[in-house]
Amino acid sequence: MTLEGKSVAILIAPRGTEEPEFSKPKQAVEEAGGKVTVVSFETGVARTVNSDLDEGGSYTIDKTFSEVKADDFDGLVVPGGTVGADKLRGSVEAIGFIRAFFDQKKPVAAICHAPWTLIEAGVLKGRTLTSYPTLKVDIENAGGAWTNEEVVVDNGLVTSRDPNDLPAFCAKLVEEIAEGVGVALEAGN
Repeated sequence: MTLEGKSVAILIAPRGTEEPEFSKPKQAVEEAGGKVTVVSFETGVARTVNSDLDEGGSYTIDKTFSEVKADDFDGLVVPGGTVGADKLRGSVEAIGFIRAFFDQKKPVAAICHAPWTLIEAGVLKGRTLTSYPTLKVDIENAGGAWTNEEVVVDNGLVTSRDPNDLPAFCAKLVEEIAEGVGVALEAGN
């Protein structure tokens, strides 16, 4: 599966995004020939974390939320990390950026705690997805159906539970972005 000519945004929250949930999808997109743009709150370098507490790697932020729009990309990856997902869902700019991918029916991939951002964006009504197990009630309260599976694909929305699911998650996100089938919002969302 090739992503040649495709552009993918991947979000990072400094000192909050989970290292493997950021680096593995980024690597998968690049290895498939896609161009990755790292997007965050401010330019510079962001550090990831391992298991929410230990320092991870350092990554250059390519663009801020104010410098990008969903029109510029073929897909979006939202990594998890408890702190990172919480920082992202607290940002009006980040949530607006995420929601725009749904508005434009573009593929979105979210792993672990990242579905918190989808709840905040109001895009889960009628969707089936997975996440870190502690988000189950949050997802159900937002109108989604939660299932405990390695990877779930619902009309262009790819979700997984945790770093153990990364091989399946990365394969499916590359496949969905290559197909270009997006995540249309249900009427009323």
